[in-house]
Amino acid sequence: MSRPIAVIGGTGPAGMGLALRWARAGETVIIGSRDAVRAEQAAEKIRQRVGTRGRVSGLENAAACAATDLLMLTVPFEGQAALLKQLKSAIRSGSIVIDATVPLAAGIGGRASRTIGVWQGSAAQQTAELVPKGVSVVAAFHNVSAEVLNGDEDVDCDVIVCSDDPKATEIAVELAVKIPRIRAIDGGKLENARIVEQITALLIGLNVRHKGHAGVRITGLPDGACFAGRSGS
Repeated sequence: MSRPIAVIGGTGPAGMGLALRWARAGETVIIGSRDAVRAEQAAEKIRQRVGTRGRVSGLENAAACAATDLLMLTVPFEGQAALLKQLKSAIRSGSIVIDATVPLAAGIGGRASRTIGVWQGSAAQQTAELVPKGVSVVAAFHNVSAEVLNGDEDVDCDVIVCSDDPKATEIAVELAVKIPRIRAIDGGKLENARIVEQITALLIGLNVRHKGHAGVRITGLPDGACFAGRSGS
């Protein structure tokens, strides 16, 4: 992958974990944040862990969007719409936005126990409505444990990729399989993101109940349906 990956909202656990994994794979990564100083501090933490392989920088979100046409959105649902409206003028025409947002509702004790309804059908479809025309949206990386991503072990999980743009799906798949042991599966059109997003709430409940870091594996598919990268960090 020759172009930089801007992780918008990249100072949170999911964003940091994905940025870490892609930096380890030799990709150029830009951490985006509302605060440029905080973004650079996060980038420095990753550089310290990755060493000489770490081509990571930190920028304010709008500057990160303007710097590349490949964006990874990792923000809480409650801030998604406002952020995208703010960044609309900074997102390049022809960009690809990979969205991992899940519309989670806080349950008892503040734990996210279920998803909430989204008028557009899913958080990813809301993103597609809010980004500029000509921008492709992909839903992916919802079901991968942020804690595992931030660790050093391989990631035992499938990433289901949903989009109406086959080229954007292909690029998201390429990014997914750069993370050791992740398999990427084409999950069909963007409207299927609503199903994938809902799985996240189930996984959170399982992890809380059993004190684990559950992901998903899809079985029974023929060779060629799943794309896998290398094994080992």
